[in-house]
Amino acid sequence: MSHGFSVAVADLDGLRSVGQDSAAGEEGVDRFDVLPDALLLVIFNRVGDVRALGRLCAVSRRFRDLVAHVDDVVVRVDCVVSDEPSPSDGAGAGFGKPRGVFSKLTHLFLGSLVKPFQALGQILSPPPSCTCADAAYGKPSSSEVPHHSPSEVLKNFEEIRRLRIELPDGELGANEGVLLKWRANFGSTLENCVILGAASVESSSNPGQTPSFNGASTGGDVCGGIPDAFYTDGSLKRRVVWTISSLIAASARHYLLYPIAADHGSLQSLHLTDADGQGVLSMDQRQIQELRAKPLIASGGSQRTLLPALSMRLWYAHRLELPCGMVLNGATLLAIRPSNIEEAGGCWAAEAFEEPYRTATKLLMKTKTYCLEMNSF
Repeated sequence: MSHGFSVAVADLDGLRSVGQDSAAGEEGVDRFDVLPDALLLVIFNRVGDVRALGRLCAVSRRFRDLVAHVDDVVVRVDCVVSDEPSPSDGAGAGFGKPRGVFSKLTHLFLGSLVKPFQALGQILSPPPSCTCADAAYGKPSSSEVPHHSPSEVLKNFEEIRRLRIELPDGELGANEGVLLKWRANFGSTLENCVILGAASVESSSNPGQTPSFNGASTGGDVCGGIPDAFYTDGSLKRRVVWTISSLIAASARHYLLYPIAADHGSLQSLHLTDADGQGVLSMDQRQIQELRAKPLIASGGSQRTLLPALSMRLWYAHRLELPCGMVLNGATLLAIRPSNIEEAGGCWAAEAFEEPYRTATKLLMKTKTYCLEMNSF
């Protein structure tokens, strides 16, 4: 049970207790029933979690009617279902789960990674044959559990304003020790994306010291550059893979959100993230309205949004020591925008992540800037 739901249940129990105490001497009267709907909606909005709200629907007809008007909803995806053959299948024999970003990207290009992004839209839901009580508490009556998209799960909510969907983990299976984080903003297409990566992360022997690059203090702008070995030891190829993989993941999430934005005219903010904090796609009210107004353009036959030609700015530090004691080896930052949008300063990139990654981003932006271009894909 989620923390928010536990708090809300405590509130409900407390209110019921007060109502029963005040009703002493009036046998059979429950003062809880006279609480205004507006107060109950405040409590239900604190619950947020769509499963917990489903349980509340089973309490009474009044609760069910009120839950439909909750405007702050969180959908947590329990599992991602893939069409990939199981190891027991002949076709799947010998085909292991891709290990690392590069192998996953390679399989994607070869068509062997079977619809991973379509699977992002599928979440556990009780089968129709369940009783109402089982359905409310997520107890399927058989081993066969169908899966439904978030848009189906949310169809009974009439006034959602803020929606957060959380995947069980990020799409990119980075090797152990590799740091890869991204944040993207979309309207009808990509508006900007920030990617932060590091080949490895370790702890500093002197936490709390002044941040430094390769042991040099960051008292002013750092004019260092990318070493020659970066182009020959696979480091450049690895970062190209990080970039393309992150952009594909972001555009696939955007594709998933289109029917939700179209079905819920009251939406003011939309966030699709994952439990391990790898990637975040965000949309505000203006961007959601733009998505509704313009037709979604898919990339070929894939289930992701077509990305426009892109302009990129890259910063790199061989070794970046942060005040918190974290050390990023091979730290790389990419700030990406469509080529037809003029650069409006770097504030949007500097504020993309929470600490300690925000500090890492700001420090990297003091290093030498490299500019790149990428065609639409």
